[in-house]
Amino acid sequence: MQSHGVAKTHFGTRLARAAITLGVLAVAGFAQPSPAPQDKEPPSDQPPVGEWRRLFDGQSLKGWKETPFTARGKVRVENGALILGAGYMTGVTWTEWFPKSNYEVRLEAARLEGSDFFAGITFPVKDSYCTWINGGWGGGVVGLSSIDGQDASENETSSFRQFERGRWYALQLRVTDDEIEAWIDGEEVIYVALEGRTIGLRFGEIELSVPFGIATYSTTGAIRNLEYRLLPPPAKPAADP
Repeated sequence: MQSHGVAKTHFGTRLARAAITLGVLAVAGFAQPSPAPQDKEPPSDQPPVGEWRRLFDGQSLKGWKETPFTARGKVRVENGALILGAGYMTGVTWTEWFPKSNYEVRLEAARLEGSDFFAGITFPVKDSYCTWINGGWGGGVVGLSSIDGQDASENETSSFRQFERGRWYALQLRVTDDEIEAWIDGEEVIYVALEGRTIGLRFGEIELSVPFGIATYSTTGAIRNLEYRLLPPPAKPAADP
């Protein structure tokens, strides 16, 4: 039978080990999940369905905040463009209301330096979130992270594309209650029907980009002419007579 003093020592040791374990988990990001963003009320002056509205004014970070990624690069506005400097990840997150579904986003993006994704666009899909990667996994992978737990390099949205440094690419994203679609320079590169699919984010700091954000990875990227518009809900099929 252990003495009270020995039992106290063992108990103290267990507490110390538990504290160390919790500290390690906290550093690794496992201590607790990132809090979900609070729902915001739609603005009273939200645009009519189909009307494009600017998300970036070309002059300031109005409506945005720098995403608090670890070891991030610098964010600046220069010559009408939003510059996301090279870092572990660097990004901006929208701070105002943003639709959860039935919307479209368009923008122009360029890779200025580096060789990884220069436009990782995190966006809502109803009550979930997803990221459209452009130029990931060494510079050329395009796809969604994640579909059914598989990231942009693994699922059926994955494709490879050569991105020229310094060239502007027109990106367009459409999210409805039924599907996700995306285009690069007018060419459709992604189509996913949502029925029966699980949409989510790749594990890690990209969660800090919700509800809507744009990020780069070890790469300097530039964003300009960023707009969104609301879309009418998809028509429901007529009921059988």
